[in-house]
Amino acid sequence: MKSALLVIDVQQGLFNPPPAEAEQVLTRINQLSERARQAGAPVIFIQHQTAHEELSAGSAAWQIHSELQVQAGDHRVDKTTPDSFLCTNLGKLLIAEGVTQLVICGYSTEYCVDTTTRRAAGLGYPVVLAADAHTSHDKPHASGYRSVLTIMPPCRVSKVLV
Repeated sequence: MKSALLVIDVQQGLFNPPPAEAEQVLTRINQLSERARQAGAPVIFIQHQTAHEELSAGSAAWQIHSELQVQAGDHRVDKTTPDSFLCTNLGKLLIAEGVTQLVICGYSTEYCVDTTTRRAAGLGYPVVLAADAHTSHDKPHASGYRSVLTIMPPCRVSKVLV
């Protein structure tokens, strides 16, 4: 199986103020990205954009977080919904790269990470959620992220992935 690493919505504006364990999550995502590249797995950075000024394409807030190590061979996918597959080129990119399995990390656990994980599984991709490499801000409903870890595909800490 050929894996790809999806790094979802780790953007300047979404990490200001920083979400839970931001520094640790950024470090783990960089570690996952490096291991993926070494294994020949595509690294795909997915960026959310809106018509609103705060996340408009090209704005400072829209940029990939400055602490992430992005390489020239990495891919980028722009999206406008929580689903990284909906109205994007992600599906075609995965097919072109021969990807058959996904490793997912990023922001926001209970929203875009969850939605993309569910969609990928529904499309037939075996999915591994990097349990210690996704995060969110405190929200009244956010405790639901723990349920994702018990009902979704296998979750492993980033040290054992890729």
